[in-house]
Amino acid sequence: MTARTTDRPGRAGAREWGALVVLMLPVLLISVDNTVLNFALPQISQELRPTGRQLLWIVDSYPLVLAGLLVPMGSLGDRVGRRRLLLLGSTGFAVVSALAAFAPSGTALVAARALLGVFGAMLMPATLSLIRNIFREPVQRRTAIAVWATGFSAGGALGPIVGGVLLEHFWWGSVFLIAVPVLVPLLLLAPVLVPESRNPSPGPVDAVSAALIMTAMAGLLWTVKSLGAAGPSAGTAAAGALAAGAGALFVRRQLRRAEPMLDLRLFRLPVFTGGLLNNLVASTVFIGFLFFVSQYLQLVEGLSPLRAGLLLLPGAVVTIVSGLLVVRVVEHVRPAVVVGAGLLVMACGFLLVLLGDLDGGTLLVVALMVIGLGSGAGQTIAGDLVLAEVEPEQAGAASAISETAYQLGAALGVAVLGTAVTATYTRTLAVPPGLDPEQATTASGTLGGAVAVADSLDPAVAQELVGAAVAAFTSGVHLAAGIAAAVLGATSVVVALLLRRVPRGPGRR
Repeated sequence: MTARTTDRPGRAGAREWGALVVLMLPVLLISVDNTVLNFALPQISQELRPTGRQLLWIVDSYPLVLAGLLVPMGSLGDRVGRRRLLLLGSTGFAVVSALAAFAPSGTALVAARALLGVFGAMLMPATLSLIRNIFREPVQRRTAIAVWATGFSAGGALGPIVGGVLLEHFWWGSVFLIAVPVLVPLLLLAPVLVPESRNPSPGPVDAVSAALIMTAMAGLLWTVKSLGAAGPSAGTAAAGALAAGAGALFVRRQLRRAEPMLDLRLFRLPVFTGGLLNNLVASTVFIGFLFFVSQYLQLVEGLSPLRAGLLLLPGAVVTIVSGLLVVRVVEHVRPAVVVGAGLLVMACGFLLVLLGDLDGGTLLVVALMVIGLGSGAGQTIAGDLVLAEVEPEQAGAASAISETAYQLGAALGVAVLGTAVTATYTRTLAVPPGLDPEQATTASGTLGGAVAVADSLDPAVAQELVGAAVAAFTSGVHLAAGIAAAVLGATSVVVALLLRRVPRGPGRR
């Protein structure tokens, strides 16, 4: 348990708030990049013709690598300087984004996305740990973290619109090029406005621990994907065993080292654990929702990327407003109530999808608004509680752990909910007669593949194929929504219990 600081911390001024604006640039970029990619998936499916598993890995390779490296990069930032790591990550992210835009195949795009994860891991813990050290006064810190969390939602709002314009006028690779104009101002302004910070007594960089945590996460996601795509097998069991073994060795190594990469003692704090659990689960279901709703609106409803993006704008706006207003709500309501209720509100959004008629897409838009209402409130407060539990010099480690929960949730969202949709689609699709083996394989892999194959068929066969594909995809969406609602309901109870002793008001560290 960390000691409480008794001195009243100094209030931030204009320079500090200017630094926050600069630190929002990489946050916006990361969220825009995720949302834009979801809306580019139909074009990627039709032009690069990836398999169903490759399509999932195009999405998942980035958060997988990023999640595995966040803790090591947080430790590295504590040692070499968080601002320095932020600038290095920004430069690399811009360069690799340009390379991803011209990827010639699904495999190449997976590799580029993985490399983006390396540099993205330098960005995210640096931004949150710098905010923790810049804003020491509790109310200002909570407001700054609300702005930080809102940055993800703002990016989600801008991503579909910017991406829609790009995808209507240019090829899918253009969505990656937006990283360059976003990161150039950061590289110019961060040395001026953002103060450098580091841990005065950092632990050593631990390559063995980094390799173990990467192996554990890769094995976990591979196991989930393989189970969903092909069911139990020897390979799936081996991947699961590898993930469990690497995870156990990582925990054992951290507990035995005098200066661990990840201080597992933080998980003894119920508030720290509860906040992380909330953000992990909320990120999982939210990103999983975007994975299938963007495809549904474009491939089933036939909307352009821009129109589909505009339909999701109200949900993003609700998320932003909810995250900002909740800062005042917790002055009068216990955080346990706010965070637990946020998860239940999200569950209600998924129940709408499970029980309603998706035809027309209106229900999906309303559901996203409900999900955003709960997500914006809950994740803002949970993120603040996580950082409030540690001393400023531990901000790098705590930020890295917090970001790992976000990004692991993003990877699991596609792995779990995306796999549920894809597996249901593959298993229930009734391929009509008249397709050759290659066409049947392509159509059975993804909804985008079925639409692409239909363009080359006779109208009657094409209509039958598209109808069967839409029905199979919709069945997968209903299953994924049911899973998400159940998980959110159970998590709300656990999180409320973990946070039950947190008082209302701003009087935390």
